[in-house]
Amino acid sequence: MAIAEARCGQRGQRLTPIRRKVLAALLGSHKPLGAYEIIDRLALKGPRLAPITAYRALEFLRENGLVHRIESRNAFIACVHNHTASALVVFLICERCGAVGEASSSDVAATLTSAARAAGFTPKSPVIELSGICTHCQPRGTHAR
Repeated sequence: MAIAEARCGQRGQRLTPIRRKVLAALLGSHKPLGAYEIIDRLALKGPRLAPITAYRALEFLRENGLVHRIESRNAFIACVHNHTASALVVFLICERCGAVGEASSSDVAATLTSAARAAGFTPKSPVIELSGICTHCQPRGTHAR
């Protein structure tokens, strides 16, 4: 939360109480959450947020690099990595438990950016989603090496 406060402060923006609560809900989850799941979690501790309020908070957090949207799940996850908004993000999504990891590779990013630019395309926020099985869900003795 301190990183979020600092990032907002550097940009002259406020991490309002609602934005803070939405971010806290995502930080407290090991799985991506949809907007209505966030609303339900927050309703356990206080007044129920209107959906538009939750979506506005999520959009603010996304614009400031504090959360990512997992397109294939129509859900959001807190970003705990300190990277630029234009950095390549690779999501590792477990098909069994739903957990999401975040990985990066400067070599992959450079290759994809080069290929995109060669095609006359400028990537805005490159994201790759990889589905598979996480270490915790793999049968013993079959972990990737």
